[in-house]
Formats: sequence, C-alpha cells, structure tokens
Amino acid sequence: MQFNSYYFILFFLPLTIILYFFLNRINYAFGKILIIFASILFYSWGRANMLVYLGVSISINYLFAFIIRRFHIRRKGVMAMPIVVNVGLLLYFKYLNFAILNINYILNKSFQFRNIVLPLGISFYTFQQIAYIVSIENGELESNELIDYLAYILYFPKLVMGPIIDPVDFVLQINQSERKIANADNIASGIKLFSFGLFKKVLLADTFAKAVTWSFENIDKLTAMDSMLLVLFYSFEIYFDFSGYSDMATGVSSMINIDLPINFDSPYKAISIRDFWKRWHISLTKFLTKNIYIPLGGSKKGKLLTYLNVLIVFLVSGLWHGANWTFIVWGGAHGLLSCLDRAFERIEERVFLPVRWITTFFCTSILWMLFRAESITQWKNIMCKILLMQDTSVSEGLIMHFKIAESSFMINILHLDFFNNSIRGFAMLIFIFVAMSICFIPENNYRNKYKIGVSSMITAAIVFAWGVLCLGSESTFVYFGF
Repeated sequence: MQFNSYYFILFFLPLTIILYFFLNRINYAFGKILIIFASILFYSWGRANMLVYLGVSISINYLFAFIIRRFHIRRKGVMAMPIVVNVGLLLYFKYLNFAILNINYILNKSFQFRNIVLPLGISFYTFQQIAYIVSIENGELESNELIDYLAYILYFPKLVMGPIIDPVDFVLQINQSERKIANADNIASGIKLFSFGLFKKVLLADTFAKAVTWSFENIDKLTAMDSMLLVLFYSFEIYFDFSGYSDMATGVSSMINIDLPINFDSPYKAISIRDFWKRWHISLTKFLTKNIYIPLGGSKKGKLLTYLNVLIVFLVSGLWHGANWTFIVWGGAHGLLSCLDRAFERIEERVFLPVRWITTFFCTSILWMLFRAESITQWKNIMCKILLMQDTSVSEGLIMHFKIAESSFMINILHLDFFNNSIRGFAMLIFIFVAMSICFIPENNYRNKYKIGVSSMITAAIVFAWGVLCLGSESTFVYFGF
C-alpha cells in the first residue's frame, strides 16, 4: 500500500487513527498492537509474500537483541554477529546477482543468476534493525520489550521508505502517556503536511515523471535541448517525489502524535555538496555518519584518512541505493565532490553565493541522471548530446505531457490564453516556473508544520482536494525501489 492511493487516504488512515486513540483509552498496549497489525496490513497489501522475509529479519534480530541484553554480552565478536547477519541478508537479496554479473564479465564465466525476489523496503528496515541492535549493545534502550521493538520496526509511516528514526527516540515517544490522547493541533498540522505532500507527488512529481519516461523511451531521438530538459525534469521529479513522501510520512505520523525526524530540508537551496547532504535524506546521512564514518575514525586521523572515510561512506551510500555501477559512480562522485569541498572550503567561502548555489544545483542534477540511466554508457550519451548542442529544438512528444487538464485549468482561470496560444510549450514553462518557485523560495514544510492558520488550512484543503482528484492510477515513489 502507498500513501497516494484512495484506499489509504479514504479508509486505512482515518480508521487507523480513530482506532488507535480509542484503544489507547482502554489500554496503552492495545494501541501499540493496533500499530503493529496496521503496519503489517500496510506492508503486505497486495504482496503478502514479503512478510516472510520481514518476519525472518525480525525474528533473527530480536533474538540477538534479547540474548545480548539478557546475558549482558560485551564481546565484540558476538555483538558484531547480528550486524553481519543483517548486512549479509542485504547483500544476498540485493547484490548477489550484481556480483555474479560482474564476476561473469571479469572472469569470462557463465554463472547462472539466482531467482531472487527483492524484499520490499529491505534497505530501510535493515538499517533500522542495525540501529536497534547498536542501541541495545550500547545500553541506550532502557528496555527490550517485544511490543516496542515490533512497533519500532514495523511503524508504517516510515517502514518502507524511511526516515531512519533513532530507536531510543521512537520507544520514548510511543510510551509517553500524553501522546496517547488525540491532539487537535497535531492532527491539523498532519493533515496540512499530508495535503501538501500529496499535491507534490500526484501533480508535480508524476507529471515530470511522465515526461522523463517518454524521454527514455525515445532516448536515441532526443535533441540536445530535450536532453537538457530531461536532466532538469528528473531533478524535479525526484525532488518532489521524495519531498512529497517526506511530507506525507511526517504528516501521517504527526496525526498519531509521533514526531519523525526531519529528512528533507530544501536541498536545492544548498550552496555546496556537503550542504546538500545536510538537507537531502538527512536520516540516512546521520546513520552512515554514526555507524560508518565515526567508527572509521571520522576526521580525527589526518586529512588523507578523512578523505578516504568520506569516500567510503559515499560509496556505501551509492551501493545502498541500488545494485548497479551507476549508483556506485553516483556515490563516488558525491564523495569526491565532498572531499573537494573540504579541501577548498576557505576558497569557496569567498565565491559569490549565487555562483556556489548554481554550481551545486548543476552538479547534483547532472549526477541524478545516474539514478535514472540504465547504464553509465547511456548517461554519458545524454551528457555528450548536451555538450555538443547540435539541435536546440524541443520535441513535441516532450511538450505534450504537460498539456494536462490541470495546466489548462490554470491557464483559463488566470486568463493566460494569449500566452498559451503564442508561446510553444507554455504549459511546460508553467510547470518549470512552479517547480522552481517551490524548490527555491518557501521554507521547508517540516519547519512550518505547526504554523496553522486560516489561510494555510484553506490552502491545504484546496491542494488535498486537487491531489485526490488527480490521483488516477496509483504511481510508485522513486525511493520505493530502494
């Protein structure tokens, strides 16, 4: 089940919230049990076989957590075992066939690929499992109750696509008595956030996604200008897709009185690659910093080892996103640029701020293409088309995906018929203008979630109704595949 479905919006979410607060009136444990069963239903909707893999992961990790806490084990070898098992399962399901492919290529062999079904959300819940185990090992969790553990791992607003929340923070919140009573302000802010996120996903991200899909289906026919627009459109697609999801996840959780950590903070306002990673997928950055960068020594062992540690973290981040060389190159490129940021930080501070911002946006957009390209060769071909600039026309097939009912409605209501009839691709330009305005001007929705006024709630009601009317067929989030 996904957030952008009629079933979730009109049935699952309101019923879950009502039952959650009702059951908490009887017994707090009943509320947790509801969260667990609702999360299982959310996760297994249409794909019940996924529960087998999730169940195995939960059983193994809770057993390790129980043994470590019950017998006060502090031997590094034993404490490392559950982390090794988690990483091993992730490597098997996500990367075994990728390894076989490269072994066959390098050694000229013909090993058969395995028929492996990638468990839904394995990248996210594996990291959540590791976070829980580490907290148990460090003695950060006061208790190891099974019901709290299940609620933490299965909590549906963050189960499949994050954010990665600290287990201590979550367990503390879900056991606070004041959070067991429905809060009108939290429900209002949650509805507002969810509405804005839904609008971003179904109107902006999905529209840009259709243009991007058309471009890749006609990749050999693209002009240089088409290729430039493709880079821009995919940057907008992944931005509004992840931003929309983050808003919806935070909004849903807010209605349940659980605060999820900020995971998205206007990343296209970043003025350096390091700044970008303080804004994009913040919870992943913090997790990798805490569990890889710092244990490797962080920045305490000299510049050379610091740069090496940074590169390792970003290569892990790239590989975590997907089993393809495109993701590894993407991670390595971000790691290299982050090292250059560190090396030339003082020089960069003297550069005109808009130049730093434009450079950062350009670099991240170019590298995003590696996420979408089927191979590094395909990515290089797109970049070459842009560099050669042999044809600056825009294909009609690309423009037509922006001629939708919503853009026609806006053109009519704002009396822009003259411009629409006079300027080719005017609807496309409107989408670009709206996307850039949202990316670069307002403060992030997370930071404004408690600013509830008449105007903001009216706006939320309008965009919610607009988003529901635009739903059509359920579309998949970009991070859903990670």
